[in-house]
Amino acid sequence: MSTTSSLFSPFLTALIASVTILGIILATDLGHRRLTNMRMLRSLIAVAVVIALFVHSLPTAGNDISMQLAGIGIGVICGLIAGALLPAERAADGSIYTSGGIGYAALWIVISSSRVLFAYGSEHWFSQGIITFSIDYELSGQDVYANTFVFMSLAMVLARTGVLLSKRRNLTRA
Repeated sequence: MSTTSSLFSPFLTALIASVTILGIILATDLGHRRLTNMRMLRSLIAVAVVIALFVHSLPTAGNDISMQLAGIGIGVICGLIAGALLPAERAADGSIYTSGGIGYAALWIVISSSRVLFAYGSEHWFSQGIITFSIDYELSGQDVYANTFVFMSLAMVLARTGVLLSKRRNLTRA
């Protein structure tokens, strides 16, 4: 089985994954949109596809697991912030709607761009620094970084979805 690093560079992996997830999130969340199960499921499916395409190993040596868990933690925090930036309201017919604005879009764009920029920089600007960091902190290679970013994306989408489910539940009860 090929690894992520042999199929695509970390930059290309980050670019494809980030643009895919960003596109789906912005397409489904920007503006005044009805909150449906399918809408939330669509973004989860996108992340699942990205994981299937780009996560081919789960490095566990040294501090690999800690690095990947840090990505998940950062993703959860960013997802909670994203959910907070997506206000929800109940319409007269009982449907729940969200309103994704510029702040919501900016958060997703900044996070996605940061992942891509880091991956590009790790190949072109500070590759020796990444190698040194990986050796110093016992990280086993490119797959750890790729997985960290993919897991961060998954956690961000899951946390955002959790916030939306909570908002829908609270508005449905009211």
